[in-house]
Amino acid sequence: MAKSSLAPVAALFLVSPIVGELLSGSSPPASFFQPLTLFLLAGLYGSGAILVREAVRRWGGGWPSVLLLGAAYGILEEGVAVKSFFDPNWPDLGVLGTYGRWLGVNWVWAEWLTIYHSIYSITIPILLVELLFPSFRGTAYLGGKGVAFFLTLISLVVILCHFYLNPYPAGPWQMLGCILAIIILTLCAKRLRGLKLGCAESRVKNRWLWLLGASGGFTYFFIVFGLLPSVGVPVLLTVSIGIALTILIAVIVLRLSKKGMGILNALGLASGFLTLLIFLNPILEASSPTSEDFRGQTAVGVIFTLFLILLGRKTSRREAMTRQNKRAGQFPMLSP
Repeated sequence: MAKSSLAPVAALFLVSPIVGELLSGSSPPASFFQPLTLFLLAGLYGSGAILVREAVRRWGGGWPSVLLLGAAYGILEEGVAVKSFFDPNWPDLGVLGTYGRWLGVNWVWAEWLTIYHSIYSITIPILLVELLFPSFRGTAYLGGKGVAFFLTLISLVVILCHFYLNPYPAGPWQMLGCILAIIILTLCAKRLRGLKLGCAESRVKNRWLWLLGASGGFTYFFIVFGLLPSVGVPVLLTVSIGIALTILIAVIVLRLSKKGMGILNALGLASGFLTLLIFLNPILEASSPTSEDFRGQTAVGVIFTLFLILLGRKTSRREAMTRQNKRAGQFPMLSP
């Protein structure tokens, strides 16, 4: 790893667990900032995001490949490492511990967490770091030793979580299914070519991208994987709606990309999805039971909102400079 790339690597190593765990409230500030917890979360989330970005960069892929590898990461974390896909008593499951459980698998929970990690834990952190360090977006961050280091780190954390964090005895066929799904998603991601957000200028109105991300995030959380299971909608219908919503969002983004989606549009879409997590922060702090310490969760949301605003201003200025360089034939692409 070149010394010059240390900053974006360190940023992605931390931004991924911050979005996936801290901002979501899965790990409130009191637990997130404990040294051991932070190390394990960064070793899992951060290493995963870095390796996904590195693989897609070396393959010459685009954001569809990032999303597929993000889904593979979600299966690695929730299926192999912590085994929440299979444990009916996993603390965060709620009604999803029984609703959608079949053949020892929490299918609705597995679908939601795979989508969640793909979007929030992997793709959005990579995008944010690409915007923070635009001069590195055309290059790989790591050399061979760097890739080996993060592969070793994530492997150690996965093994530690699998054997010591959750004692639930997942069967060999369940693990084999996870590994097979990861391999298939990885092969598809390697072969896939497509969308690279970031043409010379943002030609789509940013509010529409924000609305798409916000409505998608709220629909996933409150309707598809919240309301439908709680009222007893048939499991197959819930799973189908989740898949259909994912396809719909992907189709809309692809159609909008043909009009011209610039770097500011990319941030608008990501900010829309992040609005869900920011919205939940004060609710979590105000309504959390005494057994859970969510103190400071609202502050996390406020700080992250300010970060997005500042990043938006920086991105807007950079895009304005890009327009000025149009005559010179400079059309930088925001690709992972």
